[in-house]
This record gives sequence, structure tokens and C-alpha cells, in this order.
Amino acid sequence: MKRLAAVVALASLATATAACSGGTTNTSGGPGGGGGLFTTIDVSRPGLDASAPANIWNPKGNSFIGYNAMKLGWVKNSLTDPNQFYPGIAAKWEIAPDNSSITLHIQPNAKWSDGKPVTAEDVKMSIGLAYTTGSTAFALTPGAAGAAADVQIVDDKTVKVTQDMANPSSKFARGVIDNWVEPAHIWGSLLPADFWEKLKASRGTGATADKDREEILAIGQKVLAFAPPKDVSAGPFTLERVNPGEALLVKNKYFYNAANVTPDQVKFLNYSGNEQVWNYLSAGKLDHSGFTAAPTDVMTRIKNAPGSEIIKGFSPVAVGMAFNQSKKPYDNVHVRRGLAYLIDRAQVTKVASPEGGTPALTTSGIHQKPAQEWIGPELSKLNPYPHDVAKAAAEFKEAGLRQKDGKWTLPDGSPWTVTMTAPSGFSDWISAQENIKSQLIENGVNAEVVTVADYPIYLEELAAGKYDVGFWLMALGPAPYDIFQRLYGTPNGWTNVAGKVTHNAPGKAGNWMGGPEELDVQGVGKINPGELTAKLNAASPEEAKPIMAQLAMAANQDLPAIQLWDYVNTQFVNTSRFTGWPAQDSDLLRLPAGVWMQLGMIKKKQ
Repeated sequence: MKRLAAVVALASLATATAACSGGTTNTSGGPGGGGGLFTTIDVSRPGLDASAPANIWNPKGNSFIGYNAMKLGWVKNSLTDPNQFYPGIAAKWEIAPDNSSITLHIQPNAKWSDGKPVTAEDVKMSIGLAYTTGSTAFALTPGAAGAAADVQIVDDKTVKVTQDMANPSSKFARGVIDNWVEPAHIWGSLLPADFWEKLKASRGTGATADKDREEILAIGQKVLAFAPPKDVSAGPFTLERVNPGEALLVKNKYFYNAANVTPDQVKFLNYSGNEQVWNYLSAGKLDHSGFTAAPTDVMTRIKNAPGSEIIKGFSPVAVGMAFNQSKKPYDNVHVRRGLAYLIDRAQVTKVASPEGGTPALTTSGIHQKPAQEWIGPELSKLNPYPHDVAKAAAEFKEAGLRQKDGKWTLPDGSPWTVTMTAPSGFSDWISAQENIKSQLIENGVNAEVVTVADYPIYLEELAAGKYDVGFWLMALGPAPYDIFQRLYGTPNGWTNVAGKVTHNAPGKAGNWMGGPEELDVQGVGKINPGELTAKLNAASPEEAKPIMAQLAMAANQDLPAIQLWDYVNTQFVNTSRFTGWPAQDSDLLRLPAGVWMQLGMIKKKQ
């Protein structure tokens, strides 16, 4: 996809224009430094807002992940284990064998950029801020899986967080580690004196608990709007200034590993769309950029820029062509299978994402790399749905579709048009849909592509069941539950609260896929895929494997979505000024370059 703005989830995507830079930058790195200026863009969001605060929770905030915004730890890009991390504010940690708690040990030399030490109180206060925004392990929903039950300061550099074991999650530790840390002496006034007592009471039921939850979430609005008078960071850099053209960060001399951070300054360039990023890369202006979809001729131009290199690795996400089964004829599995046979996935990927994707081997619901680890030999037993026009026709006929004058119609003879919807600006999705449209029309299936204004509107209308066919991010690893809840979770009718799974009718509670509650899977028998998916939330890896095999077989047979391509994590770097980049297939590639610098990578070219 465009990969210019992050979604929740997921992902992440959007579009801004480079303005003239104001002021000067020190390209020599300043006295005693000599590390130079590192230039990049923030792929998590386009468009700098010079008036926005240095606030990581603010959607427009001038906090840059891994540079002046720090987490307790940084999640490794593991194929199957969601609980592997690189150090951040936490130097090390111990996870209880039963996953009931995680004990965090703060970097002994960690300091804020104003010279004050980073303490356990900072971590606890930051967890309190996380509760106000309802994030990860710090959700306020009663009975939420993987929710923290207690936060205990052990000593000035140690914090222990325990999980509510009434509804445990295998990725509880990840939910804790993947948390921002801010200084209590700057942010602490946002939490009232009785916050922790109020938080404890909010976990109950009844009117009083409801009121406490509302008050805590109201604090979250203050957190989003908070504007620190000055950027105080425990990261390798602090924000110096922002103007419409760029944001300039300078090295934090108090950072715990400052001696191994090479650049003295980091400049984030403003942009409003892919074209600007292409021009930056083609001109060699950027030392690093995350992937931006580009046509073949532009990609060639980027590759030919002096010093330009591309590093690729695993990306735990795929894209699927998903169906609203409450709309005919997509309620008929033979129609979905016919389309799976008719669409040449290799051709679609070559057109839409030649650098950023590989054609899906089949529809399993899992990215093909971790699928080998999770379901092993079962993967080869799945129907690969090769491009086969004759098999597509047989499936259409089985569904009762009719062919008239070379055109496929609905069983009653009325016209059938496959209407695909995509958000404007998602260049790879739109290119893919246009290619699918051409393939379908060539084989007698009328098709059209409709675009909507932006991704938030797309998600809202998708959830409301307004589209027949849309593109959907799936296979979101590495946690097994996260992988399959994209197909057999809320979007397909199942909700999981306090370990209790319920199924909602199509069109209710976000159920836009509208699939059946029970499936009869060949070789397995009747299953409830939503209930199986829920079991993955607390399952050990060995317990998860047979469940995932059954769900992969269900996804392959039922086809709630046709898995089109599996994404490849593609990073652009330039070796003209800096070296020491991560290797191909490194598990660091999904982390920002600021984290690479924290770990002592990226050195000035000699």
C-alpha cells in the first residue's frame, strides 16, 4: 500500500508537500561531534505541523519514534514469537513462566535530556497515561484479555507488572514492553492524586465503575492535547525546532548509549505524497526511508541514484480481496472460489507491488514464511487456487451463475458486476484492483473500481457493510490470535470479552464479512472458527499449531478473503554519507532507524 501513514493496526498510510527549510543546520555535527546530519522522513505520517506539541499521543505530535520518543523496549520482527524485544528504556526483563507478570529493569544510566534520571516512577506514571488512552495491556474494558492487574515499583530502577489471569493473553509481555515512557516531572500533573484508586475501582461493574472509567478516559483527552513547554526526551535525540519544511532534532548528550550514536543531528523532511518521496530518493536527499510504493520506472530511477540501496526483510502482513457475504452472489462459496481461480495473483503482484510483495502461495490466512513454522506440511495440502479459467467457470456454474453472450450473470439472468472499493492514495491497492478488473472483464465478468476519500472513511464504511468487495490487511503476525482474528474476529461477527465469545449477525457490531458461524471443514468436521481463534489468545505455541492448521484449512476452503500477496519489508537507504545498515532479512527492519542508532548501528562513512 502507500505506507505513508500508520493505521492502528495496523498499519499505516496517507499523503504532504516539501516546503522550503527555514534556519540552518549543522552539517559538521558541532564541536566535538563530527557525526553529521542524518536526513529521513517519518513514514508513520505525512505532513509536519509546526504548531503541534512534542507529544507522542497527539496524532500530529512532533515526537518521532525511536528518536525523541522512547518505549520500554522495541519489538523484534520474529516469525512466530510476539515476546522478543530489543532493549529500550528497559535494559532487561523477566517474564514469569506462566506469563503472569513481567519485571522491568530500567537502564542504569538512563537520563532525560534535562539531566534528571529515568526512574521507576516515570515508568509507572507512563503506564497510567497508557490507561487513559486504553492501549494494549492497559485497556480499561472489564475482562479485557492480557490486561495489567497491578503495577508495582520494586525499587527506583525496577517495576513489576502483573497480568489479570482471569483472561490471560500470550502477548501480555509485548503489551507492556511496547509502551511509551515520559518524564513524571513533566507529565505527572495530568494524573490526579487518586488515579490508581480510581483505576482499581474502574475494573468492577456497576454505575460507580462506569463513572470511574469515563473519568479516566476523559484524562486521555487531556493527554492527547498536552503540550510540554520543551521536549524532554530519554531517547538519542531531542526536538530542536519544526517549521513547515522540516523538523530538526539534535543529539541528546544524556542518552544512555550516546557514545555509540553517530549522527549529531536528524532532519525529517516534510512531504505530502509518494511523488515527493520519490523525488527525495531519486536525488539522494534521504539517508533512509521506509517503503513507498512506486511504478517500475520510478523504482529504476531510485535504484540508479548514487549510493542508493534497498534492504528487504520479512513483513508479517498480507493483503486480501475480502467479500461481504451478506451481498449476493458472494454468499456462495463457489463464486468466491471461482474468483480465486480466475485471478492471476502473480500478475496482480507484479503490477501492484513488485518490490514490496510476493504472490501468495495460497489462501491460508498466514503469511507464507511463518506458515511454514506454524502449520508445516499442512500448508502443501491446501488448495493453491492456480490461475485456471476452466476451473473458475466450473465453480461459477456450480453457484448457479449463467453465461450469456460471453458475460457471466446472476442466476436470474440479471447483470453481475464485481465492485471493488479502495481508499484514495493507496497506489498499490488501486493498481491491483485495476489489474483484477481487467482480468475479470477479459474473462466475461464485469467489474469496476471505486475509490473513497481516505483510509479512515474506507474503514468506517467497510465496517458498516457498504462495500461488496474490499481489500483487507490480514495475516498480521506474529501472535497467532492476531493472525486469525482478521478473518474470524470482529469483522466476521465474533467478539471476545472476558474470554466469552459471542457471534453477531451480519451488519451488527462491526460484522461486515457476514460469514457463517459454523463451517464444515473437509478432513476436520464442523468448527466454530471464531471460538477456535479465541483459544489462540492464551495458547502456548505447541497448543496453537493444531488450531492454526484447522483455521488455515477453513480459510482455504471458505475463502472469506482471497490472499493476493504477502508484503515484503522494503527499506531504502543511501550509503553516500552513512554505513552500518541492518543486513538483509534482519529482524530490525520493521523498527525505525532511530532504534538502529540506539543499538550502535549506522556509522559515518569515512
